[in-house]
Amino acid sequence: MSSSLEHFEYLLPPSWKTQVTAWLQEDTPSFDYGGFVVGEAQREAYLLGKGHQAAVLAGKPFFTEVFEQLGCEVEWHMEEGQTFEPVKHVATVRGKARHVLLGERVALNMLARCSGIATKSKRILDIARGCGYQGIIAGTRKTTPGFRLVEKYGMLVGGIDCHRYDLSSMIMLKDNHIWSSGSITTAIKQARKVGGFSQLVEVEVGSEAEADEAIDAGADIIMLDNIEGDQLAPVARRLRDKWSGKRKFLFESSGNITETNLHERAINEIDILSTSVVHQSVQHIDFSLKIQKPKDV
Repeated sequence: MSSSLEHFEYLLPPSWKTQVTAWLQEDTPSFDYGGFVVGEAQREAYLLGKGHQAAVLAGKPFFTEVFEQLGCEVEWHMEEGQTFEPVKHVATVRGKARHVLLGERVALNMLARCSGIATKSKRILDIARGCGYQGIIAGTRKTTPGFRLVEKYGMLVGGIDCHRYDLSSMIMLKDNHIWSSGSITTAIKQARKVGGFSQLVEVEVGSEAEADEAIDAGADIIMLDNIEGDQLAPVARRLRDKWSGKRKFLFESSGNITETNLHERAINEIDILSTSVVHQSVQHIDFSLKIQKPKDV
């Protein structure tokens, strides 16, 4: 099987096309007044990648599905995950004028955000690799309700890990879980009862002592929360030395990671760096869809 980015769409669940239908229904809940004006003449529209800097294209399956549901066809002129310099003729959409315009804003809004997330993800990954970091860069679950599928897809296209997709993906025990259950050990035991062998257990800890307890109780991933700066590497080294040959686990560091401070956190004692900077408040990529003037007009 090919590993091409073109095939990321194979990951999408059977329900994903109904989300596109819902977007179209939301955008035109009653009369399409503009559609009445332009009618059903066959038209050709150019999708242009604009803005002021290089960007990564992401979201092709969603964009294509918008227009296919409206009876239009899309011809792509570049591959998913490719970087382009503006202004770039990215794709051509063909169909009835009113149908092209019905899908225009829905498709552009989605593509702008998905490509923005992919662009930011790639930039963060490139910075980390430039610092010599060989671990995993991951997004977070702090996604937009109803739009998570697109945002996680953008992370994948940008080259980073999605982390867990939802609450059913892996078991993450944070401070509220631990306080409510009484202790780290109790929380892990309860999680193992229902999660079985197939679910990894990650535990958020705020100190080296709490990390010790989580490792001893059998956690698979230790999130070193609030352990940053000069403390991070020494704590990770001490714990690895102590548990070497006794337990297998990964270390994760999360929170307050930016492009400017990434070099301080990108240490290879930490296996996973997770951050919401790749999808929260990310700059969208500017795209436009321009219907071409008929040659006979």
